[in-house]
Amino acid sequence: MDEGLATDRSTAPDERRTVKISKYLSKHLRHQPERIGLHLDEAGWTDIDALIDAARRHGFRFTRAELDHVVAVNDKQRFAVADDRIRASQGHSVDVDLKLPPATPPAYLYHGTVARHLDAIRAEGLRPMNRHAVHLSPDRETATRVGARRGRPVVLSVDAGAMHRDGHIFHVSANGVWLTAAVPRAYLRFPQH
Repeated sequence: MDEGLATDRSTAPDERRTVKISKYLSKHLRHQPERIGLHLDEAGWTDIDALIDAARRHGFRFTRAELDHVVAVNDKQRFAVADDRIRASQGHSVDVDLKLPPATPPAYLYHGTVARHLDAIRAEGLRPMNRHAVHLSPDRETATRVGARRGRPVVLSVDAGAMHRDGHIFHVSANGVWLTAAVPRAYLRFPQH
C-alpha cells in the first residue's frame, strides 16, 4: 500500500472532525447561540467551558483540545480565544459589538462574489445582508477564495481610500477581514468581462 495514501486515510477523519467542529462553532458563536442555551456577552465572548457543556447537552461532544486545535488550524482564523473565553472574529448575525476601533483602510479592498449577484450589486452596492457589516478582503487572492465558495468567483475592487476620505468608517477584525456598513455603487469597480 502507498504510504501517502495510508496517511491521507488516517488523517481524513480528523480533518472531517475539525471541519465539523468549526462549522458548529460558527453556527453557534455567530448566528444561533440561543439554540444551545449559550449566552454571548455584548462583544460576542462566551466561556469555553460553558460552550463545551452546552454543546454536550445538545448532543455534540468535543474536547477542549479539539476546540484549541480548530482555533489553531483554521486558515481564516475565524475564532479568537482569550482568558478561557472564545468568540467568532466576525460574521455575526446576532447583536454583538466586537469593539473594533476604526481603522484606515488601504487604497483598495476586494469583495468576492458570483455572477448571479452582480445585477443586485450594480443596483444597490454592497449591503451587509444578514450580517452586521460588509466583509472585504485585503487582496484579490483572498476575495477569489471567498467568491469560490458559492461558484465561479467574481472579484470586485472597492475604492476604500475614497470611501474613507468621504467619511465611511472601516474596522479590521482580528483575522484581517475589513468591515464597513455598506459599499455604495460609486466606490465599486466591476471586472470588464
